[in-house]
Amino acid sequence: MNLHRLVVAAERAWDGARGREPKTPENFRIECYIGHGGPAGTIVRGRVLDNPSEKEVEEGEDVAAAVRRTVGNFLTNELPGVPLRVTVGGTSRETVTDGEGYFLLRLPTKPESLESPWTEGVVELSGDYRGVTHPQTAQIEVRVPDANAQFGIVSDVDDTILMTGVQRVRQMVVQTFTGSSLTRTAFPGVVELYRDLAAGVNPVFYVSSSPWNLHSFLLGFLRHRDFPVGPVLLRDLLGTRAGREQKHQRIREVLDLHPDLRFVLLGDSGEKDPEIYADIVREYPDRIIAVYIREVRLDPGDGRVEKVSGAWASDVPFVLAADSDAMRRHAAGLGLL
Repeated sequence: MNLHRLVVAAERAWDGARGREPKTPENFRIECYIGHGGPAGTIVRGRVLDNPSEKEVEEGEDVAAAVRRTVGNFLTNELPGVPLRVTVGGTSRETVTDGEGYFLLRLPTKPESLESPWTEGVVELSGDYRGVTHPQTAQIEVRVPDANAQFGIVSDVDDTILMTGVQRVRQMVVQTFTGSSLTRTAFPGVVELYRDLAAGVNPVFYVSSSPWNLHSFLLGFLRHRDFPVGPVLLRDLLGTRAGREQKHQRIREVLDLHPDLRFVLLGDSGEKDPEIYADIVREYPDRIIAVYIREVRLDPGDGRVEKVSGAWASDVPFVLAADSDAMRRHAAGLGLL
């Protein structure tokens, strides 16, 4: 059984064991993910749960503490049908959480109402819910590209910036459940590369197939390692509309919401990034500056990436790079750094 099926089975078993009786939540919590806004509006996401807030990661904590935190992030008591009001840049809209507690909302904000690089918004309970009557609010951060931004960056996470070993399933599972945002390792030179690409103004969007349950871990990892912080767009393993968008959809969302920016795409050879990015280049031929793929295959001779590059019919550079230095040299040659 692969990791995805294992986690899905565990989460479904947890849902079945605890039941779905409509009782008053003990730890009603609105969890907001980083949103992003531009000329075409603002998109915000989050989830409403009946779980205590996650404990802060501590330096020197033992493996047991890390395992408890990670497992706790998957054993969630999600709250469906919660009425919410979202306000960003003076624009408010109402929504309701789906069957897995997620909400996804696009607000018709005006560009002049958004402050760069960050605009703060509010998500609040907009009506009675299972006896929860006192005010419930949460702040949401929205990344707004600066007018001086030269381009945007879309990056995968696992095995692109974070050493994960996706192809080594056992290793990946152990690292995921026993590590923390303070202990996990970035590839050599990748932090400096991303900071130089961002140059203080160019927005970075992290798009991964990891589950939303790992959002706080990944955001903590980015901040601890000093990566440029931006939206971390993940997916739900169980398949609700708001949670389980395919990677193509999330990348299209970024490009469509920021039509005045061209983009650099960064991924790895371990899974489907080459094929996905090739599709995006075909759909947006004038919007992509370059594609960088980190070589992480256990068998570099399997021909998967070469099949994509061999059929590459675009003027957009496609670079299969051995390491961050190889990406840096090519990016410098394009004038991106």
